[in-house]
Amino acid sequence: MKKFLLYIFKILIVTILVAVLLDGLYTYVFMQSKNRGKIEAVVNSKKEKYDVVILGSSRANNHFVSQMFEEKGLKTFNYGMSGGHLFEASLMLKLMIERKYEIKNVILEADLNLSNDQESEGVAAKFLPYIHCSNAIKEHFLTEENFNELYYIPFYRYIKFDSKIGFREVYKIAENEKTNALDNLGFYPLEKHKNGNMKNNIVNLNPLPHNKYYEEIKHICKKNNINFIAIMTPMCENVVGMNYFDKVKKAYPEIHNYENVVVENKYFSSCGHMTSEGARLFTGRIINDFFKK
Repeated sequence: MKKFLLYIFKILIVTILVAVLLDGLYTYVFMQSKNRGKIEAVVNSKKEKYDVVILGSSRANNHFVSQMFEEKGLKTFNYGMSGGHLFEASLMLKLMIERKYEIKNVILEADLNLSNDQESEGVAAKFLPYIHCSNAIKEHFLTEENFNELYYIPFYRYIKFDSKIGFREVYKIAENEKTNALDNLGFYPLEKHKNGNMKNNIVNLNPLPHNKYYEEIKHICKKNNINFIAIMTPMCENVVGMNYFDKVKKAYPEIHNYENVVVENKYFSSCGHMTSEGARLFTGRIINDFFKK
């Protein structure tokens, strides 16, 4: 019995050591990554200066044409993340501040994402390789239910989110395989598709009266003398329940409502996402209204 317990103890020690070793190895690889996505590009960057930083979900990623800002002499990058919520947008801004970015203007896509203050697990997971390397990331996840497991159990986060930050991703980083996430200054253009979903029902959607992460972004901007511009972006003409945007305006009067600037279906790839042509019309309006001078 004594030998058996000793054997189990040795296996346990070896398992812990292997987990610690693999955790360190994976983290080291992620710390070398700069061309796979927007999160690691910020984490592994040095001090940057921007006239305009764009934050939000895919409705930011697909709607704000960064190059059009650049053509007006405004250094810009679109950090919108497909599938992301305000949880991730707030953390991205915190990372920039932690990395000493100098930012003049933040444009935040704030509309449908105001209806929840939860993390988007698939997007949030991409921050986890750096949880021991960034106080901003550690503190942002501190109130999450599984924080202790993610922070204190070596290699646990890589196993739990293997599809996002597991072996396959580590291998691609090691092979220096690029993605298109950083192309076009972060803007991802969409095309018109025959099978695009051109119907949407948001009747039951309601903005939270006090979205924690929206308020965080506002506070960070105020604290760091960043001009904060919150914008509701367009949806196609077939949407049912467009009074949602009126609800947003009532709860957050400072948010600028641009949902009806582009409405024709021909400018949409799907009901909630404009084509490149629609995005250019929309971006031109934003530049004219906020950056004409």
